[in-house]
Amino acid sequence: MANEIVDRFDRDGYMVFEDFYSPEEVDEMRKAGRAFPFQAPKEDRCSFQNQASDQYFIESGDKIRFFFEKNAIGPNNELLVPEEHSLNKVGHSLHVDHPVFRKYTFDNRIRELCWQLGLQKPAVAQSMYMFKNPGIGDEVQSHQDGSYLYTEPTSVIGFWIALEDATLENGCLKFIRASHKNGIHRRFYRNPDKSSSELLIYDKPAPIYQQSNFTSVPVKKGTLVIIHSQVVHRSESNKSKKCRDAYTFHVIETRGTRYASDNWLQPPESFPILYER
Repeated sequence: MANEIVDRFDRDGYMVFEDFYSPEEVDEMRKAGRAFPFQAPKEDRCSFQNQASDQYFIESGDKIRFFFEKNAIGPNNELLVPEEHSLNKVGHSLHVDHPVFRKYTFDNRIRELCWQLGLQKPAVAQSMYMFKNPGIGDEVQSHQDGSYLYTEPTSVIGFWIALEDATLENGCLKFIRASHKNGIHRRFYRNPDKSSSELLIYDKPAPIYQQSNFTSVPVKKGTLVIIHSQVVHRSESNKSKKCRDAYTFHVIETRGTRYASDNWLQPPESFPILYER
């Protein structure tokens, strides 16, 4: 089984595990996530799309912080949509600071999967509750996770848990299969120019990917998708009347790797370890 997982992950750059979490476990995570919009700040709301110039985002690595959809906030910081549909995501320390998400991140099933993938001393770097609300849930543009969490050698693995059925209409994941074999195409990191208003920058323009190369991966709720740091993936906006919530976290190898000191996310001390061989 371990060899099959490694072989398929190495071949495609992602892998789907159906029914990884039970309906009751999914409901517990979704209930916790759906409480977030009512816990979000009522003033100084931060849009997810403004993260490159926002200290609120940069300082969120060891906190639970709230990021709104760009079309959810008006010119006077007022909400333009129902409160329950206003958030883009919540992150980035749910795996440490929220009991429900900590439980499912440090679940023995996750440890077992990391073990089968050959990780020696894996740590959880960040976590997010992702909202893709009906009508307003924006697209996630084509990207590689390793652009944002860069290690040498590459080691980041994304764990993406569907808390709703993810369909073609509400914005399921799309991958360029086997695109993880060509390195990191660009990086997003802390701007060395301290006088700039842009706190985070890309080192290159966005690559252009042929849309016909993407494979849609619709999944049922309770499914886990693991994602290689270099595989190119994206998701469309939510054009349906149904939510497409997901909980996601990223694991890095800490043995024999270097975590870049200019990554946007910097741990206050160290990332929490899943296990050590």
